[in-house]
Amino acid sequence: MDQTTLLTFIAATFVLAGFVKGVIGLGLPTIAVGVLGVVMAPAQAAALLVIPNLVTNSWQLTGPKLKAIAIRLWPMLAGICVGTWAGAGLLEKAKDGSATLWLGIALVLYALVGLKAAKLRVPASAEIWLGPLVGVVTGAATAATGVFVLPAVPYLQALGFDKDELVQALGLSFIVSTIALSFGLVGAGALDLKVAGASLLALLPALAGMWFGQAIRQRITAATFKLCFFAGLLALGGYLIARTVL
Repeated sequence: MDQTTLLTFIAATFVLAGFVKGVIGLGLPTIAVGVLGVVMAPAQAAALLVIPNLVTNSWQLTGPKLKAIAIRLWPMLAGICVGTWAGAGLLEKAKDGSATLWLGIALVLYALVGLKAAKLRVPASAEIWLGPLVGVVTGAATAATGVFVLPAVPYLQALGFDKDELVQALGLSFIVSTIALSFGLVGAGALDLKVAGASLLALLPALAGMWFGQAIRQRITAATFKLCFFAGLLALGGYLIARTVL
């Protein structure tokens, strides 16, 4: 693949990933790491995502309830940092794709449960101990795959947030995951100034896709958003499985 084709491929990947994130509040690293894995190592793809992840998730945080959400989620966020740093270097060493396969399977199963309208709920009394546990496991999965979806997304969805609050909560979780993963990538040598510059350039197509996706999200009902949310998870999981086994 020549340089022009490669750059076009990367730009198109970030537009698509940004669009999905704009609609359902997640999917940027899942799609981008998966697609870019065709042309580069997972650790390189994750490093390229650092700045787009930070900026798009910061954009996603806008709303009046951010402080209350952060106070509620801090045990999970602390757990994410611990789990990610404990697993530092796993992504750089990943070769066989087994972690990505299991991530895809888990996403599909969770999406199917959600599409069948099964309501998962976390009692308020359980958040103080379940939050850190979910965070540590999410952090370990992040360190191994470069994707910070499970089990944080099902946990956040089970907390009873409304549509916009859920998108804010996802953005906050993903920012913390991105920062924690960045330390591991720097330590593994996958993230340096040159890669950071390329990551900055990748921000433009990601923002373009996200802007369009958010415009669509603002025009759909809560029920439609829920359908899009779980259908998006199903598609992401199916894609990860297909990419690993085919």
